Amino acid sequence: MAKVKTAFFCSSCGTQFAKWLGQCTACKQWNTIVEEIIQKEEKVAWQTKSSAGIKRAAKPLLINEIDSTQEIRLNTLDQELNRVLGGGIVPGSMILLGGEPGIGKSTLLLQLSLKLPYKVLYVSGEESQKQIKMRAERINPNNNSCYILTETNTQQIFKQVETVAPDVLIIDSIQTLHTDYIEASAGSISQIKETTAELIKFAKETATPVILIGHITKDGNIAGPKILEHMVDTVLQFEGDRNHVYRILRALKNRFGSTAELGIYEMLGSGLREVSNPSEILLSNREEELSGTAIASTLEGMRPLMIEIQALVSTAVYGTPQRSATGYNLKRLNMILAVLEKRAGFRLGMKDVFLNITGGISVDDPAIDLAVVASILSSNEDDAISKDICFAGEVGLSGEIRPVNRVDQRIQEAEKLGFAKIFVSKYNKITYSSKNIQIVLVSKIEELVSALF
Repeated sequence: MAKVKTAFFCSSCGTQFAKWLGQCTACKQWNTIVEEIIQKEEKVAWQTKSSAGIKRAAKPLLINEIDSTQEIRLNTLDQELNRVLGGGIVPGSMILLGGEPGIGKSTLLLQLSLKLPYKVLYVSGEESQKQIKMRAERINPNNNSCYILTETNTQQIFKQVETVAPDVLIIDSIQTLHTDYIEASAGSISQIKETTAELIKFAKETATPVILIGHITKDGNIAGPKILEHMVDTVLQFEGDRNHVYRILRALKNRFGSTAELGIYEMLGSGLREVSNPSEILLSNREEELSGTAIASTLEGMRPLMIEIQALVSTAVYGTPQRSATGYNLKRLNMILAVLEKRAGFRLGMKDVFLNITGGISVDDPAIDLAVVASILSSNEDDAISKDICFAGEVGLSGEIRPVNRVDQRIQEAEKLGFAKIFVSKYNKITYSSKNIQIVLVSKIEELVSALF
Protein backbone atom coordinates (compact mmCIF):
# COMPACT_ATOMS: atom_id res chain seq x y z
CA MET A 1 0.00 0.00 0.00
CA ALA A 2 1.28 3.43 -0.90
CA LYS A 3 2.33 5.59 2.00
CA VAL A 4 -0.13 8.34 2.80
CA LYS A 5 1.43 11.75 2.16
CA THR A 6 0.55 14.72 4.31
CA ALA A 7 1.43 18.38 4.24
CA PHE A 8 0.68 21.46 6.31
CA PHE A 9 -1.42 24.30 4.92
CA CYS A 10 -2.29 27.75 6.23
CA SER A 11 -6.08 27.98 6.49
CA SER A 12 -5.88 31.75 5.93
CA CYS A 13 -3.74 32.12 2.80
CA GLY A 14 -3.27 28.50 1.63
CA THR A 15 0.56 28.46 1.81
CA GLN A 16 2.01 24.93 2.04
CA PHE A 17 4.66 23.98 4.62
CA ALA A 18 6.70 20.84 5.20
CA LYS A 19 6.13 20.92 8.96
CA TRP A 20 3.87 22.59 11.48
CA LEU A 21 4.61 26.16 12.55
CA GLY A 22 2.93 28.38 15.09
CA GLN A 23 2.86 31.37 12.75
CA CYS A 24 2.40 31.45 8.99
CA THR A 25 5.44 33.10 7.43
CA ALA A 26 3.38 34.36 4.47
CA CYS A 27 0.36 36.07 6.06
CA LYS A 28 1.74 36.33 9.65
CA GLN A 29 -1.40 34.73 11.16
CA TRP A 30 -1.05 32.59 14.31
CA ASN A 31 -2.41 29.04 14.79
CA THR A 32 -3.76 28.78 11.24
CA ILE A 33 -1.58 25.90 9.97
CA VAL A 34 -3.32 22.52 9.77
CA GLU A 35 -2.24 19.09 8.54
CA GLU A 36 -4.01 17.54 5.54
CA ILE A 37 -3.66 14.38 3.46
CA ILE A 38 -2.42 15.14 -0.06
CA GLN A 39 -2.07 11.69 -1.64
CA LYS A 40 -2.92 12.42 -5.28
CA GLU A 41 -3.27 10.03 -8.21
CA GLU A 42 -1.33 10.75 -11.38
CA LYS A 43 -4.35 11.47 -13.55
CA VAL A 44 -5.73 14.43 -15.40
CA ALA A 45 -7.92 16.79 -13.41
CA TRP A 46 -11.10 16.01 -15.33
CA GLN A 47 -11.53 13.16 -17.79
CA THR A 48 -13.96 13.40 -20.66
CA LYS A 49 -13.72 12.13 -24.19
CA SER A 50 -14.17 15.61 -25.59
CA SER A 51 -11.28 17.12 -23.60
CA ALA A 52 -8.60 15.42 -25.69
CA GLY A 53 -9.92 16.96 -28.88
CA ILE A 54 -10.31 20.43 -27.41
CA LYS A 55 -6.87 20.73 -25.88
CA ARG A 56 -4.39 22.47 -28.18
CA ALA A 57 -0.78 23.45 -27.72
CA ALA A 58 -0.38 27.16 -27.08
CA LYS A 59 2.09 29.21 -29.09
CA PRO A 60 3.26 32.80 -28.64
CA LEU A 61 1.72 35.49 -30.81
CA LEU A 62 2.71 39.06 -31.48
CA ILE A 63 0.37 41.40 -29.68
CA ASN A 64 -0.59 42.97 -33.03
CA GLU A 65 -1.62 39.55 -34.37
CA ILE A 66 -4.06 38.81 -31.52
CA ASP A 67 -7.71 39.12 -32.46
CA SER A 68 -9.09 42.15 -30.60
CA THR A 69 -12.77 41.68 -31.42
CA GLN A 70 -14.89 41.79 -28.29
CA GLU A 71 -16.21 38.43 -27.13
CA ILE A 72 -19.98 38.09 -27.09
CA ARG A 73 -21.32 37.95 -23.54
CA LEU A 74 -24.27 35.89 -22.38
CA ASN A 75 -27.21 38.12 -21.46
CA THR A 76 -28.58 37.05 -18.06
CA LEU A 77 -31.90 38.90 -18.60
CA ASP A 78 -31.20 40.44 -15.17
CA GLN A 79 -30.23 44.10 -15.57
CA GLU A 80 -28.77 44.36 -12.06
CA LEU A 81 -26.55 41.29 -12.52
CA ASN A 82 -25.54 42.41 -16.02
CA ARG A 83 -24.48 45.79 -14.63
CA VAL A 84 -22.34 44.27 -11.86
CA LEU A 85 -20.70 41.74 -14.22
CA GLY A 86 -19.91 44.47 -16.75
CA GLY A 87 -22.49 43.61 -19.42
CA GLY A 88 -23.17 39.88 -19.02
CA ILE A 89 -21.41 36.56 -18.48
CA VAL A 90 -18.15 36.06 -20.38
CA PRO A 91 -17.85 32.55 -21.93
CA GLY A 92 -15.27 30.44 -20.10
CA SER A 93 -15.22 32.69 -17.02
CA MET A 94 -15.29 31.61 -13.37
CA ILE A 95 -17.59 33.61 -11.08
CA LEU A 96 -17.55 33.21 -7.30
CA LEU A 97 -20.58 34.42 -5.32
CA GLY A 98 -20.23 34.83 -1.54
CA GLY A 99 -22.54 36.02 1.21
CA GLU A 100 -24.01 35.37 4.65
CA PRO A 101 -26.00 32.15 5.24
CA GLY A 102 -29.64 32.63 4.24
CA ILE A 103 -28.99 35.91 2.42
CA GLY A 104 -30.32 34.54 -0.90
CA LYS A 105 -27.30 33.26 -2.87
CA SER A 106 -28.99 30.01 -3.91
CA THR A 107 -32.22 31.85 -4.68
CA LEU A 108 -30.39 34.34 -6.92
CA LEU A 109 -28.62 31.63 -8.93
CA LEU A 110 -31.68 29.36 -9.15
CA GLN A 111 -33.68 32.35 -10.38
CA LEU A 112 -30.89 33.01 -12.91
CA SER A 113 -30.97 29.35 -14.02
CA LEU A 114 -34.73 29.45 -14.59
CA LYS A 115 -34.56 32.77 -16.41
CA LEU A 116 -31.64 32.13 -18.77
CA PRO A 117 -32.55 31.18 -22.35
CA TYR A 118 -29.61 28.74 -22.36
CA LYS A 119 -29.13 25.15 -21.21
CA VAL A 120 -28.12 25.33 -17.54
CA LEU A 121 -26.88 22.57 -15.23
CA TYR A 122 -27.50 23.48 -11.57
CA VAL A 123 -25.40 21.23 -9.31
CA SER A 124 -26.32 21.28 -5.63
CA GLY A 125 -24.41 19.57 -2.85
CA GLU A 126 -26.60 21.02 -0.11
CA GLU A 127 -30.22 20.43 -1.20
CA SER A 128 -32.15 17.54 -2.73
CA GLN A 129 -33.84 17.80 -6.12
CA LYS A 130 -37.28 17.97 -4.45
CA GLN A 131 -36.21 20.89 -2.25
CA ILE A 132 -34.92 22.80 -5.27
CA LYS A 133 -38.13 21.97 -7.16
CA MET A 134 -40.22 23.50 -4.33
CA ARG A 135 -38.30 26.78 -4.58
CA ALA A 136 -38.41 26.71 -8.38
CA GLU A 137 -42.20 26.41 -8.30
CA ARG A 138 -42.39 29.79 -6.53
CA ILE A 139 -39.98 31.49 -8.94
CA ASN A 140 -40.69 30.13 -12.43
CA PRO A 141 -42.54 26.80 -12.68
CA ASN A 142 -42.42 26.65 -16.51
CA ASN A 143 -38.83 26.04 -17.57
CA ASN A 144 -37.51 23.43 -20.00
CA SER A 145 -33.80 24.33 -20.12
CA CYS A 146 -32.65 23.96 -16.49
CA TYR A 147 -31.24 20.61 -15.30
CA ILE A 148 -30.90 19.88 -11.55
CA LEU A 149 -28.19 17.53 -10.26
CA THR A 150 -27.47 16.68 -6.62
CA GLU A 151 -23.86 15.49 -6.52
CA THR A 152 -20.63 16.39 -4.71
CA ASN A 153 -18.06 14.24 -6.53
CA THR A 154 -16.43 16.21 -9.35
CA GLN A 155 -15.76 13.10 -11.47
CA GLN A 156 -19.48 12.23 -11.43
CA ILE A 157 -20.35 15.87 -12.18
CA PHE A 158 -18.12 15.93 -15.25
CA LYS A 159 -19.72 12.70 -16.52
CA GLN A 160 -23.13 14.38 -16.38
CA VAL A 161 -21.69 17.54 -17.94
CA GLU A 162 -20.51 15.48 -20.90
CA THR A 163 -24.03 14.02 -21.25
CA VAL A 164 -26.01 17.25 -20.83
CA ALA A 165 -23.48 19.62 -22.52
CA PRO A 166 -24.74 22.74 -20.67
CA ASP A 167 -24.11 26.33 -21.75
CA VAL A 168 -23.74 27.43 -18.09
CA LEU A 169 -22.65 25.37 -15.06
CA ILE A 170 -23.67 26.44 -11.53
CA ILE A 171 -22.13 24.85 -8.41
CA ASP A 172 -23.81 25.20 -5.01
CA SER A 173 -21.41 25.24 -3.24
CA ILE A 174 -17.66 24.84 -3.77
CA GLN A 175 -17.15 23.85 -0.10
CA THR A 176 -19.27 20.71 -0.56
CA LEU A 177 -17.33 19.31 -3.56
CA HIS A 178 -14.62 16.69 -3.36
CA THR A 179 -12.43 14.89 -5.87
CA ASP A 180 -11.20 11.29 -5.78
CA TYR A 181 -7.64 12.42 -6.43
CA ILE A 182 -7.25 14.04 -3.00
CA GLU A 183 -7.65 12.01 0.20
CA ALA A 184 -9.09 14.79 2.35
CA SER A 185 -12.49 15.78 3.64
CA ALA A 186 -14.78 18.06 1.64
CA GLY A 187 -14.27 21.72 2.50
CA SER A 188 -10.60 21.32 3.40
CA ILE A 189 -8.03 23.62 1.83
CA SER A 190 -6.56 20.99 -0.49
CA GLN A 191 -10.03 19.86 -1.68
CA ILE A 192 -11.16 23.43 -2.41
CA LYS A 193 -7.98 24.19 -4.36
CA GLU A 194 -8.12 20.95 -6.36
CA THR A 195 -11.84 21.05 -7.21
CA THR A 196 -11.61 24.71 -8.20
CA ALA A 197 -8.60 23.95 -10.40
CA GLU A 198 -10.57 21.16 -12.13
CA LEU A 199 -13.53 23.49 -12.76
CA ILE A 200 -11.24 26.23 -14.10
CA LYS A 201 -9.61 23.74 -16.48
CA PHE A 202 -13.05 22.65 -17.66
CA ALA A 203 -14.28 26.26 -18.08
CA LYS A 204 -11.25 27.41 -20.08
CA GLU A 205 -11.08 24.35 -22.35
CA THR A 206 -14.79 24.28 -23.20
CA ALA A 207 -15.57 28.05 -22.98
CA THR A 208 -18.38 27.20 -20.55
CA PRO A 209 -18.97 29.79 -17.79
CA VAL A 210 -18.97 28.33 -14.28
CA ILE A 211 -20.64 30.09 -11.33
CA LEU A 212 -19.66 28.99 -7.81
CA ILE A 213 -21.33 29.71 -4.48
CA GLY A 214 -18.87 30.17 -1.62
CA HIS A 215 -19.51 30.15 2.11
CA ILE A 216 -18.11 32.96 4.23
CA THR A 217 -16.54 32.98 7.67
CA LYS A 218 -17.70 34.92 10.73
CA ASP A 219 -15.30 37.70 9.71
CA GLY A 220 -17.16 38.15 6.42
CA ASN A 221 -14.41 36.64 4.24
CA ILE A 222 -15.01 33.80 1.79
CA ALA A 223 -14.20 30.51 3.51
CA GLY A 224 -11.16 28.60 2.36
CA PRO A 225 -7.74 29.83 1.28
CA LYS A 226 -7.36 33.33 -0.13
CA ILE A 227 -5.97 31.75 -3.28
CA LEU A 228 -9.55 30.74 -4.18
CA GLU A 229 -10.36 34.40 -4.89
CA HIS A 230 -7.19 34.75 -6.97
CA MET A 231 -8.01 31.70 -9.09
CA VAL A 232 -11.47 32.87 -10.24
CA ASP A 233 -12.16 35.72 -12.68
CA THR A 234 -14.92 37.49 -10.75
CA VAL A 235 -15.78 37.66 -7.04
CA LEU A 236 -19.28 38.88 -6.18
CA GLN A 237 -20.48 39.72 -2.67
CA PHE A 238 -24.17 39.44 -1.79
CA GLU A 239 -24.86 41.71 1.19
CA GLY A 240 -27.80 42.68 3.33
CA ASP A 241 -29.62 41.95 6.56
CA ARG A 242 -31.82 38.85 6.77
CA ASN A 243 -34.26 40.94 8.82
CA HIS A 244 -34.71 43.39 5.93
CA VAL A 245 -35.95 42.75 2.41
CA TYR A 246 -33.26 44.57 0.43
CA ARG A 247 -30.04 42.97 -0.82
CA ILE A 248 -26.97 44.57 -2.42
CA LEU A 249 -24.77 42.81 -4.98
CA ARG A 250 -21.29 44.23 -5.54
CA ALA A 251 -18.15 43.04 -7.32
CA LEU A 252 -15.00 42.72 -5.20
CA LYS A 253 -12.96 41.57 -8.20
CA ASN A 254 -13.82 41.62 -11.90
CA ARG A 255 -11.42 40.91 -14.74
CA PHE A 256 -14.05 41.82 -17.33
CA GLY A 257 -15.61 44.98 -15.91
CA SER A 258 -15.68 47.61 -13.20
CA THR A 259 -15.73 46.82 -9.49
CA ALA A 260 -17.57 50.07 -8.70
CA GLU A 261 -21.00 48.94 -9.91
CA LEU A 262 -23.85 48.06 -7.59
CA GLY A 263 -26.95 45.88 -7.95
CA ILE A 264 -29.95 46.14 -5.62
CA TYR A 265 -32.65 43.48 -5.11
CA GLU A 266 -35.75 43.14 -2.99
CA MET A 267 -36.46 39.74 -1.44
CA LEU A 268 -40.05 38.65 -2.03
CA GLY A 269 -41.92 35.38 -1.61
CA SER A 270 -41.59 34.76 -5.35
CA GLY A 271 -37.84 35.42 -5.44
CA LEU A 272 -35.63 38.47 -5.85
CA ARG A 273 -37.01 41.56 -7.57
CA GLU A 274 -34.65 43.93 -9.38
CA VAL A 275 -34.75 47.47 -7.98
CA SER A 276 -34.24 49.67 -11.04
CA ASN A 277 -34.65 52.91 -9.04
CA PRO A 278 -32.56 52.53 -5.84
CA SER A 279 -33.52 56.00 -4.58
CA GLU A 280 -36.98 54.61 -3.77
CA ILE A 281 -35.53 52.55 -0.91
CA LEU A 282 -32.88 55.04 0.22
CA LEU A 283 -35.29 57.95 0.72
CA SER A 284 -37.91 57.75 3.47
CA ASN A 285 -41.45 58.83 2.67
CA ARG A 286 -41.89 61.17 5.60
CA GLU A 287 -44.93 63.42 5.71
CA GLU A 288 -43.56 66.06 8.08
CA GLU A 289 -40.21 67.80 7.81
CA LEU A 290 -37.79 66.92 10.62
CA SER A 291 -34.55 68.61 11.60
CA GLY A 292 -31.26 66.81 11.06
CA THR A 293 -32.18 65.28 7.69
CA ALA A 294 -30.61 66.13 4.33
CA ILE A 295 -30.60 64.48 0.90
CA ALA A 296 -27.29 63.88 -0.91
CA SER A 297 -26.64 63.05 -4.54
CA THR A 298 -24.00 60.34 -4.83
CA LEU A 299 -22.68 57.92 -7.46
CA GLU A 300 -22.14 54.15 -7.30
CA GLY A 301 -20.21 53.26 -10.42
CA MET A 302 -22.15 54.77 -13.31
CA ARG A 303 -25.40 54.97 -11.35
CA PRO A 304 -26.52 58.16 -9.55
CA LEU A 305 -28.29 57.64 -6.22
CA MET A 306 -30.15 59.96 -3.90
CA ILE A 307 -29.49 59.00 -0.28
CA GLU A 308 -30.86 60.35 2.98
CA ILE A 309 -28.45 61.45 5.71
CA GLN A 310 -29.64 61.81 9.29
CA ALA A 311 -27.76 63.63 12.04
CA LEU A 312 -28.45 64.08 15.74
CA VAL A 313 -26.59 66.77 17.70
CA SER A 314 -27.18 66.98 21.45
CA THR A 315 -25.36 68.20 24.54
CA ALA A 316 -22.80 65.72 25.88
CA VAL A 317 -24.19 64.18 29.06
CA TYR A 318 -21.03 62.52 30.37
CA GLY A 319 -18.61 65.36 29.68
CA THR A 320 -16.72 63.63 26.86
CA PRO A 321 -18.60 64.12 23.56
CA GLN A 322 -19.40 61.04 21.49
CA ARG A 323 -18.86 60.75 17.74
CA SER A 324 -20.68 57.93 15.95
CA ALA A 325 -21.20 57.29 12.22
CA THR A 326 -23.10 54.48 10.48
CA GLY A 327 -22.33 54.06 6.77
CA TYR A 328 -19.92 57.01 6.80
CA ASN A 329 -16.21 57.37 7.58
CA LEU A 330 -15.86 58.40 11.22
CA LYS A 331 -12.53 60.16 10.61
CA ARG A 332 -14.10 62.24 7.87
CA LEU A 333 -16.95 63.14 10.22
CA ASN A 334 -14.43 64.37 12.80
CA MET A 335 -12.70 66.41 10.10
CA ILE A 336 -15.97 68.07 9.04
CA LEU A 337 -16.82 68.87 12.68
CA ALA A 338 -13.38 70.49 13.10
CA VAL A 339 -13.96 72.58 9.95
CA LEU A 340 -17.36 73.73 11.24
CA GLU A 341 -15.78 74.66 14.58
CA LYS A 342 -12.71 76.43 13.21
CA ARG A 343 -13.90 78.00 9.95
CA ALA A 344 -17.63 78.54 10.44
CA GLY A 345 -17.70 79.32 14.18
CA PHE A 346 -20.16 76.62 15.30
CA ARG A 347 -19.52 75.38 18.84
CA LEU A 348 -19.80 71.61 18.46
CA GLY A 349 -16.82 70.58 20.61
CA MET A 350 -18.93 69.69 23.66
CA LYS A 351 -21.84 68.09 21.83
CA ASP A 352 -22.59 64.50 20.87
CA VAL A 353 -22.89 63.98 17.12
CA PHE A 354 -24.50 60.85 15.63
CA LEU A 355 -24.65 60.35 11.86
CA ASN A 356 -26.55 57.70 9.91
CA ILE A 357 -27.03 56.92 6.22
CA THR A 358 -30.43 55.31 5.75
CA GLY A 359 -30.95 52.11 3.80
CA GLY A 360 -28.05 50.25 5.43
CA ILE A 361 -25.47 51.18 2.78
CA SER A 362 -21.93 52.55 3.18
CA VAL A 363 -20.85 55.49 1.04
CA ASP A 364 -17.33 56.85 0.58
CA ASP A 365 -18.16 59.46 -2.07
CA PRO A 366 -16.79 62.86 -0.89
CA ALA A 367 -19.70 64.55 -2.71
CA ILE A 368 -21.99 63.82 0.26
CA ASP A 369 -19.93 66.09 2.55
CA LEU A 370 -22.21 69.06 1.85
CA ALA A 371 -25.30 67.07 2.87
CA VAL A 372 -23.50 65.90 6.04
CA VAL A 373 -22.77 69.55 6.95
CA ALA A 374 -26.38 70.55 6.22
CA SER A 375 -27.83 67.72 8.35
CA ILE A 376 -25.49 68.48 11.31
CA LEU A 377 -26.31 72.20 11.24
CA SER A 378 -30.02 71.45 10.83
CA SER A 379 -30.01 69.26 13.94
CA ASN A 380 -27.87 71.75 15.87
CA GLU A 381 -30.22 74.65 15.07
CA ASP A 382 -33.31 72.39 15.27
CA ASP A 383 -34.44 73.85 11.95
CA ALA A 384 -35.72 71.44 9.29
CA ILE A 385 -34.48 71.48 5.69
CA SER A 386 -37.15 71.35 3.00
CA LYS A 387 -37.48 67.83 1.56
CA ASP A 388 -37.28 69.13 -2.03
CA ILE A 389 -33.65 70.29 -1.54
CA CYS A 390 -30.58 68.11 -2.17
CA PHE A 391 -26.80 68.60 -2.02
CA ALA A 392 -23.69 67.59 -3.99
CA GLY A 393 -20.34 69.01 -2.91
CA GLU A 394 -17.07 68.21 -1.15
CA VAL A 395 -15.96 70.19 1.90
CA GLY A 396 -12.32 71.25 2.14
CA LEU A 397 -10.25 71.94 5.26
CA SER A 398 -10.49 75.70 4.77
CA GLY A 399 -14.29 75.54 4.66
CA GLU A 400 -14.57 75.88 0.89
CA ILE A 401 -17.04 73.85 -1.17
CA ARG A 402 -15.03 71.90 -3.73
CA PRO A 403 -16.35 70.67 -7.10
CA VAL A 404 -17.34 67.03 -7.66
CA ASN A 405 -17.20 64.83 -10.76
CA ARG A 406 -20.14 64.21 -13.13
CA VAL A 407 -22.23 66.94 -11.56
CA ASP A 408 -24.55 67.09 -14.61
CA GLN A 409 -25.60 63.49 -14.05
CA ARG A 410 -26.30 64.20 -10.37
CA ILE A 411 -28.46 67.20 -11.28
CA GLN A 412 -30.43 65.17 -13.84
CA GLU A 413 -31.15 62.44 -11.26
CA ALA A 414 -32.33 65.04 -8.75
CA GLU A 415 -34.59 66.61 -11.35
CA LYS A 416 -36.02 63.23 -12.33
CA LEU A 417 -36.97 62.52 -8.71
CA GLY A 418 -38.77 65.85 -8.36
CA PHE A 419 -36.31 67.94 -6.32
CA ALA A 420 -36.79 71.69 -6.70
CA LYS A 421 -33.32 72.87 -5.63
CA ILE A 422 -29.79 71.45 -5.55
CA PHE A 423 -26.74 72.99 -3.87
CA VAL A 424 -23.44 72.47 -5.74
CA SER A 425 -19.97 74.03 -5.74
CA LYS A 426 -19.50 77.38 -7.45
CA TYR A 427 -16.38 75.98 -9.11
CA ASN A 428 -18.17 73.17 -10.94
CA LYS A 429 -18.42 73.48 -14.71
CA ILE A 430 -22.12 72.84 -15.29
CA THR A 431 -23.33 72.34 -18.86
CA TYR A 432 -26.79 71.01 -18.02
CA SER A 433 -29.60 73.55 -17.76
CA SER A 434 -33.22 72.98 -16.78
CA LYS A 435 -36.19 75.07 -15.74
CA ASN A 436 -37.53 72.36 -13.41
CA ILE A 437 -34.72 72.48 -10.85
CA GLN A 438 -32.89 75.47 -9.37
CA ILE A 439 -29.10 75.13 -9.19
CA VAL A 440 -27.68 77.06 -6.22
CA LEU A 441 -23.92 77.74 -6.40
CA VAL A 442 -22.02 78.07 -3.12
CA SER A 443 -18.30 78.48 -2.46
CA LYS A 444 -18.13 78.49 1.36
CA ILE A 445 -20.01 76.99 4.29
CA GLU A 446 -21.15 80.48 5.31
CA GLU A 447 -23.00 80.86 1.99
CA LEU A 448 -24.71 77.50 2.55
CA VAL A 449 -25.83 78.54 6.05
CA SER A 450 -27.22 81.91 4.92
CA ALA A 451 -29.13 80.25 2.05
CA LEU A 452 -30.64 77.48 4.23
CA PHE A 453 -31.36 79.03 7.63
